[in-house]
Amino acid sequence: MSQTNSNPKASRQLSSQSRALILPGGGARAAYQVGVLKAIAELLPDVQTSPFRVYSGTSAGAINSTVLASHAMDFHQGMQNLEAVWNNFKVNHVYKTNTMTVIKNTAHWLWTILSAGRFGKKPTSLLDNQPLRELLQKQVNFSGIEQGLQQQLIDGLIIVCSAYSTAQSVNFFQARDTQNAWQRFRRVGVPSRIEVEHLMASVAIPYVFPAVQVGEQYYADGAVRQAKPLSAALHLGANRLMVIGVRDEKPNYISTQDQVYPSLGKVAGYILDTLFMDGLFTDLEHLLHVNRLLENFDSNLVPEKPVDVHIIVPSSDIRDIALKHQHRLPRSVRIFMAGAGARDKISGSQLVSYLLFEQDYTRDLISLGYCDAMEQKDALIDFFCSETITRLEAPQRIKDQLQAGGLG
Repeated sequence: MSQTNSNPKASRQLSSQSRALILPGGGARAAYQVGVLKAIAELLPDVQTSPFRVYSGTSAGAINSTVLASHAMDFHQGMQNLEAVWNNFKVNHVYKTNTMTVIKNTAHWLWTILSAGRFGKKPTSLLDNQPLRELLQKQVNFSGIEQGLQQQLIDGLIIVCSAYSTAQSVNFFQARDTQNAWQRFRRVGVPSRIEVEHLMASVAIPYVFPAVQVGEQYYADGAVRQAKPLSAALHLGANRLMVIGVRDEKPNYISTQDQVYPSLGKVAGYILDTLFMDGLFTDLEHLLHVNRLLENFDSNLVPEKPVDVHIIVPSSDIRDIALKHQHRLPRSVRIFMAGAGARDKISGSQLVSYLLFEQDYTRDLISLGYCDAMEQKDALIDFFCSETITRLEAPQRIKDQLQAGGLG
């Protein structure tokens, strides 16, 4: 690895590599990504335009990616706008939380189940995220994406959704080269002009938020069918990937005496945790295997080159942070969580950590992401400014598990 001046205020030039930012989903946990990106902006004070050529996001990560891609002409302004939103979040900015709405939705589901769906209109979701749609329409300058593409500041933006009718992972992408459409087994790349509908589709967690129609199909959260979260960025020409996860990836051991039957909240949190992160590390494991194969071939004979990857994940268990702020949830949501058994770390803190869109919590996650990034500032500067870097930069525990095949 090259030795780069680690002074945060030093003048730096970007390398010629095509860098991509990969942001998986994670609900409110995506505030951690904002903290990491805030640190990156500080480490690149003289880089005005986007330091990434490709942005790829899923669920809440899709929102963060879109905001930054829409500010390709001024990366620092984009970061300020993104941080301002996450610093001031309230749950009712994302989904309706008044007591009557929550009671009505819950009763509607119970009646549908008891009546076997024979009477009345069937419910579409547990929560109504119309407030999020209104927030995105107000905060995201979608026309800025095309401006960045036309000025060749970025190569593309990818928003991942899951199609109900075709059971495919659909990568909606807006790029300079629309001929880069692709089709693989259960995953496709579809040239699009990214709008609010794509973002709402990407965050449409089944049962939690309503499905969203884009074109002729209805879509769910992009994590549902996403088996290859890294591939889309590679299709658009990236050869250096930065992945900002939202789970610490430390083994979670529970003693046998603490074992209890999993509550509904525990099961829901477990499913979200699996959806948002497991596919990512399976794909990373595959990419590292391909890298090892390519390194053994003559580079003059094989056109493909190994891909550099920098992985950043939380150094602390986000569930602990969520428990500290759980009381910030509106009373109606706390009652719902308690009914689902999401009361403590073992029974439901995972679920709470994804739905806790409250500023005290998101600010703590931003601070954690910022500190984690600054702890590895030399490696980050190299990622952006050096032509040759360590092939895989990640916490040692992740390196060990990826090489042993233990994260997929």
